[in-house]
Amino acid sequence: MGDGVKRTKVEVDYEAYPKEIGDFLKGASVYDSSSSHAARVLLVERDEGYFVKEAKSGMLQKEAELAKFFAERNLTSKVLLYRTEGEMDYLITERVQGEDATFAAYLERPEKLCEVLAESMRMLHAADMRNCPVPDRMKDYLATVDERYHKGMFDPSIYGDNVVFKTAEEAWQTVQEYKHLFHSDTLIHGDFCLPNIILNSFNFSGFIDLGNGGVGDRHVDLFWCAWSLWYNLKTDKYTDRFFDAYGREKIDKDILRAVYAAEAFG
Repeated sequence: MGDGVKRTKVEVDYEAYPKEIGDFLKGASVYDSSSSHAARVLLVERDEGYFVKEAKSGMLQKEAELAKFFAERNLTSKVLLYRTEGEMDYLITERVQGEDATFAAYLERPEKLCEVLAESMRMLHAADMRNCPVPDRMKDYLATVDERYHKGMFDPSIYGDNVVFKTAEEAWQTVQEYKHLFHSDTLIHGDFCLPNIILNSFNFSGFIDLGNGGVGDRHVDLFWCAWSLWYNLKTDKYTDRFFDAYGREKIDKDILRAVYAAEAFG
């Protein structure tokens, strides 16, 4: 059981930032809540809270565009600033109120958590996707799979002890067999893992980390939520509960299997 994303209080060198961002950080308690090496995320405790995300130049542009798009649909918090300066990108957003779905109080009630996650996903997948800045996520998705397959980047450990595909060739052939079934016809998160869904007393509050989102295939989100439930609860006994809550009639087993194959390429 977890306690949500870890946060570590840090001292900030304001002079290391562009003046506008350095001034924004001054006078506030700042915590590092980064979850990957690709970007640094700072929680700024002032007013209702803010997040400052920084990464190499160009890495946050798509996320900033998607965050604004999602915010217009009340699916995430407001974007206050996006800018590139020198070799760095900076993104400032208002904090989504609540705790992420790895918070212990949520994990202690897994059945209810499955219901809330399914409801949140159905709401996302029913959202208006017109004018999305990423209109065909599956094109990029499949291009990434192709690139990593040819580079030998296959990692079956993503499946844990329940290895679905033992070899890269087996996974690759599965993607080739079923990729024609993929459709970019639904607004998706693209990384629908528990740390990226914010709840407030078991009520949906908003999504975060939207860089993999866009108009894509719902089964990508279905895979990641099922995977994250298994990873965070240390059991796969709630997969069926989640799929039932989402709606079995909306799940194509062949497409879902193809996503399982694709995700082994990272």
